[in-house]
Parts: sequence; structure tokens; C-alpha cells
Amino acid sequence: MKFSEQQLRKIFEKTDGYCHLCHKKLAFKNRGKHREKGAWHVEHTKAKAIGGTDHLNNLMASCISCNLEKGVWSAKVIRYKKAVARAPYSKKMKEYLKKQNITAGYILGGVLGSTIGPVGMILGSTFGGLIGRVNSPNK
Repeated sequence: MKFSEQQLRKIFEKTDGYCHLCHKKLAFKNRGKHREKGAWHVEHTKAKAIGGTDHLNNLMASCISCNLEKGVWSAKVIRYKKAVARAPYSKKMKEYLKKQNITAGYILGGVLGSTIGPVGMILGSTFGGLIGRVNSPNK
């Protein structure tokens, strides 16, 4: 199937430019360019050979080696073999999760710190927010 530039961008950005199977960083300009750094294919998460479609929700960016290895296997099987639990998050999702983690850190730190008084609450909130920021996903 021939993809438009807009479709390719959407597929690529679903995982913020990482292979959805092994989390290797990909280069948008190197789609289909074998032996180039960050080369990738548009990969059907459910292979067309077993009923998958060209619908955007079935398409992900995959490094060429993972795409060829996957064949008609499920993404879950290949991720398991590569010790990867899930596809990388999109940039938008990572920003959302980071905000959630920071907020939860502030609240939890503040509650725990409040047990030793107002200063503890301030310090607890500050450290909790910092811990939430550090523990946010980067893939």
C-alpha cells in the first residue's frame, strides 16, 4: 500500500519514533532504506496474511529486522522474545503520564510529609514531585 506523508507521520509518531517491537530509535527519513541507521517499515500488528487490514490502528513503525522477524506472529510474541512489555508511548502520552506522576508525587509526598508538620509537608511535596518527574516514562 502507498502511504501519504501525513499517514506515515501518524504511524511514526504513535511510538514517538521508536520500533514498537524492540524500542530501537528510528529515523523518519529512512523508511524502507535497508542498512541505513534507524531504517524502518510500516508494520501490520495483525498481519494481512491472517486478516489484518491497512487501517491506521493496525499499523505501527518497526525496525526492518523486527518486521522481517515478526512475519505473521503477533506483536506480543516478538515483544516477549525481546523482553519488551509494550509498544513505546507517543510523545503526547509521555507528557500526560509525566504530569500524572508529578501530581501524584506532590500529593503523596505532601500527605506523608504532613505527618511531621508543615515543613515536612512542603519538603515531602517537593521531593515527591521530583521523584514523580524522574520516574516518568521515556519510551
